[in-house]
Amino acid sequence: MVGVRILVVEDDDRVARGLVTALRNARYDVERAATAQRALEAGPADVVLLDLGLPDADGIDLLRRLRERPGTAIIAVTARAEERERVRGLRAGADDYVVKPFGIAELLARVEAVLRRTRAERAAAPPGAPLQVGALAVDPGLRRAELDGAPLPLTRKEFDVLALLTARAPAVVGRDAILDQVWGTAWESSSRTLDTHIAALRGKLAGAVLIRTVRGVGYRLAPAGEGD
Repeated sequence: MVGVRILVVEDDDRVARGLVTALRNARYDVERAATAQRALEAGPADVVLLDLGLPDADGIDLLRRLRERPGTAIIAVTARAEERERVRGLRAGADDYVVKPFGIAELLARVEAVLRRTRAERAAAPPGAPLQVGALAVDPGLRRAELDGAPLPLTRKEFDVLALLTARAPAVVGRDAILDQVWGTAWESSSRTLDTHIAALRGKLAGAVLIRTVRGVGYRLAPAGEGD
C-alpha cells in the first residue's frame, strides 16, 4: 500500500528477506532492522513487525520502547507460542501477535487489520497537544514551532528535522533515519545539507534548547542545562 511504512525487526536474514519481499510486493514501503539498536534508530513507521527473540535486547523491553512512538502499530512476530508469552506481549503493548511459522496471506491480513484500527483511532481523536522539550513547543499538525512562547521561523525542512528530533526526544535519532524521513529517496545526496540544517537550527534555538551530536550515530534534542 503506497505511503504506508513498515519496519521489519528480524535478525534471521532468511525470514527477513521473505517478509520484506512479500510486503514490498504488496506495495508497502519497507525498512528492515536486524537488531534492537537499529530498530530504535529507524525512522517512524506505521506498523512494526517485531521479532521478540533479538540477539542484543529483550524483545518485550524493545516493544515497550517502540510503543512510546505515537501512531505506530506493533505486531509481535515470534516463535513463542505459549499463551503466557502471548499475554505478556499483548500487555506490553503489542496490537497483535503472530506465531512462527505463519502464512504470508495471514500476516498481510493482520497488517491491514491493525492499519484500519489505527486509522480509525486517528480520525476519531482530537488534535494532540504540541510536543514539548524545555522551552521548545512543536505542533506537527499545525506545522508551528514556538520558543519561549514566541513563533520560531523555520524553513520547511528545518521544521521537519526539528519535529522529528522533538518527537523522539530524549532518544538519539540516527543520521540515516533523519535523511530518510525528511529527504526520502534523495537522502544520499543530502548528507551535507543535513549538517547545514542542524547548524541553522542550533542558531535559531540560540542555546535555549540543545541539539547534541552523538558521534557516529546522530542527534538528540535536550533542554538547556541538561548534562551529557
